[in-house]
Amino acid sequence: MSASRFEFTISAREGRARTGTIAMLRGDIRTPAFMPVGTAATVKALTVDQVAQTGADILLGNTYHLMLRPGPERMQRLGGLHEFMRWDKPILTDSGGFQVMSLAGISKLTEEAVTFSSHIDGSKHVLSPERSIEIQADRLGSDIVMQLDECVAWPAEEARARSGMELSARWARRSKDAFGTRDTQALFGIQQGSTFENLRRESSDRLREIGFDGYAIGGLAVGEGHEAMCEVLDYAPDMLPADRPRYLMGVGKPADLVEAVWRGVDMFDCVLPTRAGRHGQAWTWTGPINLRNARFAEDQDPLDLDVPCPASIDYSKAYLHHLIRADEILGKVLLSWHNIAFFQALTAAMRAAIAEGRFEAFRRDFHARQVPSGG
Repeated sequence: MSASRFEFTISAREGRARTGTIAMLRGDIRTPAFMPVGTAATVKALTVDQVAQTGADILLGNTYHLMLRPGPERMQRLGGLHEFMRWDKPILTDSGGFQVMSLAGISKLTEEAVTFSSHIDGSKHVLSPERSIEIQADRLGSDIVMQLDECVAWPAEEARARSGMELSARWARRSKDAFGTRDTQALFGIQQGSTFENLRRESSDRLREIGFDGYAIGGLAVGEGHEAMCEVLDYAPDMLPADRPRYLMGVGKPADLVEAVWRGVDMFDCVLPTRAGRHGQAWTWTGPINLRNARFAEDQDPLDLDVPCPASIDYSKAYLHHLIRADEILGKVLLSWHNIAFFQALTAAMRAAIAEGRFEAFRRDFHARQVPSGG
């Protein structure tokens, strides 16, 4: 167990790619790191022991959903998010800012705050930068707290992207002031600016002036596609401090992770592994496969012997095909478990490749092995 509040050490570099460790009180986070998403205090279909077995060092929790239920004050009375869900390693919580965009039909945005109508019961909730910090740091007990920001939908005109970036920058200052100085927790700022390089640079400059423990790249994975995302990542990470972790929010597919690491990103989160698992899709070293496909009905091979997880090596594709086609809960559990394990195996392989100075070859081989058909 680390004795540091937050300390980022880079142990090896290859080009722009880097591997290292974020030391925190609840444990070390090896980077590049993939954070399984535990939206409502659970990584869907899995126990925390299963998640830990995959090698995950950190989970992500969702402020918006947890503030609706069970509620931040109740969560605090129950001992905070770690005790509530039995996860003793670090947790990063998002700020609720993504819902400003995704739930725009039931929200109202002002300079002061965003007002939501709950998608559960229609009740009104107000989320300001200060309230977001209070919920994350004081009520949930998050280890890494995110500033409240406005994520602008894609495509966006430059004027709209600028207004969202500038509001996010003002909210970054308010978030930092509300966070203050804390002995056990860290605060990340969020770069915005859509696909406009000049806006990304201005956002980065304003965040650097405020000063954060780490920096996120927001406003991507919102419909712009892989190529456009990579174009932004050609410049966006290098605008952020080199001695701080860079977190690409909401990303993504395995190819996205490899290309982002190549461009200097250290942290990721995405609902894809468990969402895909619940719908019968498994990610493997040769690409995704759809276990609903009839060609797996008598396939006795395991999912992927190169992924060190019981779900990956102990069950045949025929059995998984049967479970998925029969809509058995176990099928969703096993595929979700395998997918989380694959994403952890991928980040572990990238860490090793960077440390050994062979990441360029790893990247080339990874793309060569991917089969477009997807089974």
